[in-house]
Amino acid sequence: MKAKKIVKQVGIGLLVVILVIVLVVHFAGDAALKAGIETGASKALGVNVSVGKISFSILGGTVKIKDLVIDNPEGYQHPEMLKIGKGYVDVSVMSLLSDTIEIKTIKFDGIDMVVEQKGLTSNLNDVMKNLPSEDKPATKAPAEEKPAKEPKNLVISELEISNVTVKAKLLPIPGKTDTVTIKLAPIQMTDLGSDDKMSMSKLAGKILAAIATGVAQQGAGLLPKDMVGDINTVLKDKGALVFDKSKDVLEESKKIGEKALEGGKELGDALKGLFK
Repeated sequence: MKAKKIVKQVGIGLLVVILVIVLVVHFAGDAALKAGIETGASKALGVNVSVGKISFSILGGTVKIKDLVIDNPEGYQHPEMLKIGKGYVDVSVMSLLSDTIEIKTIKFDGIDMVVEQKGLTSNLNDVMKNLPSEDKPATKAPAEEKPAKEPKNLVISELEISNVTVKAKLLPIPGKTDTVTIKLAPIQMTDLGSDDKMSMSKLAGKILAAIATGVAQQGAGLLPKDMVGDINTVLKDKGALVFDKSKDVLEESKKIGEKALEGGKELGDALKGLFK
């Protein structure tokens, strides 16, 4: 009888732990993911990035994102440079506990972008210039500071970007339209992060550079030559970090929280680590 009672208590204890994990992921997981995306992308792009809504399903291993917005740099007319209507991520839940997060699919659908020309530059160029170049040496931390923990590596099998509408606001010229609308062809990238470390912010940069590449390619003949040339120049200056024809485009992120969850909350910590 005593043994049965112990087994029953252990079983109840395990159920409580599982319930705690589910509750942590349900209530803290979404907030952690939202903060991680916003922090990492904002750091990479040098402008504010916000997410309207995010939901994570631990059973299905899926993340749904709604209304991700990249703000314009200061000094431009429009408040937003880019808005993603819907995002979908299919991730291996078990890999969240490891140093490498395995993501099967990332899909972004319904993207509205405003490329605004100002003087000799544009908002797109100004944001891309914030991305570090491949050959830029890493800044060494002072000796007394503890080295920052390495962000988790993302390995992404497939990334798809579809239904991208770009409105280019040009400098006013008498007799010519000052707005050009371009529908970009779908963008597909595969096998990201398998042979080079891919963090959340590095991914953000790759996505922006891929869209910028589409603007330059499909805008040729529609947009001013100097505008297209400037975009190509920045892409070239950033090198393989943001423009690798065979694969991808993006840079590093900031961790969004300390390891504060104990015992059965390890999965909650792993979710936070996903977007370091």
